[in-house]
Amino acid sequence: MSNAAYTSRQIIIETNRRSATSIPKGIDVLITVLIYALLILIAILVIIPLIWIIGSSFNPSSSLLSATAIPKNPTLMHYKRLFTETKFLQWYWNTLKIAIANMILSVVLTTMTGYIFSRFKFRGKKIALLSILVLQMFPSFMGMIAIYMLLWQLQLLDNHLGLILVYAAGQIPYNTWLVKGYMASIPKSFDEAAKLDGASNMTIFTKIILPLMKPIITFVALTQFMAPWMDFIFPRLILSSNSKKTLAIGLFDLIAGNTNNNFTMFAAGAVLVAVPITILYVALQRYLLEGLIAGANK
Repeated sequence: MSNAAYTSRQIIIETNRRSATSIPKGIDVLITVLIYALLILIAILVIIPLIWIIGSSFNPSSSLLSATAIPKNPTLMHYKRLFTETKFLQWYWNTLKIAIANMILSVVLTTMTGYIFSRFKFRGKKIALLSILVLQMFPSFMGMIAIYMLLWQLQLLDNHLGLILVYAAGQIPYNTWLVKGYMASIPKSFDEAAKLDGASNMTIFTKIILPLMKPIITFVALTQFMAPWMDFIFPRLILSSNSKKTLAIGLFDLIAGNTNNNFTMFAAGAVLVAVPITILYVALQRYLLEGLIAGANK
């Protein structure tokens, strides 16, 4: 090919590239406006219900129909009633206990499983990973009856331990892939250097790998801590005694069968549930984003 022909071809390619990538200024502005309009609309749809629930918790009446987002005579009566007329503290403690235990057990199981699949080669590894991937495609409702029968045989019905074990086991498929992907970004040369110094696999895992996994561990810990707070269907199936109720069951029972009664007290309980989770989420937001993005990219 001659130099002239080559030069002409390059000019044509460059012209086509510029025409394909260049966007008229008016269309670019319109796209930007539409994006911001969509973001504002989504923000409004999310914020308005939150404001309405918070405002309803301070309304003096207990009716759903008379509740307003901005109460004329705000009161703390419903918060006081929640602590004096219900077993809210007991429900709160039950849920907090389940959430903390689930968080710890989930982090241990997920990090160890992710470490094994990321760093070791063994027979059946690909089949196991594929099985884990397939398992997370099925909705959890499909296994409700089987889980109920299993807990019944293990005598773990109406027991918080049964609830914790199911929560911790249920998160393994998704979080294992997430943690495994994050671990793939940690060079294996760290492991090799430590082995040359005589470190065992457990030492490498606890002293080298875990400190480098703070973002993804924070993500897994917080998501698993949040999971039990407003989960209703499974605790309702497993728990039967009043002393074992979680917040979701207890708050639902306040308005079950009485749509217009105790609604503002229910709103007050919802606010108290959301406050600690919101504080944790905001405080650990940087680690959450780092862990989610890094694991998802891998």
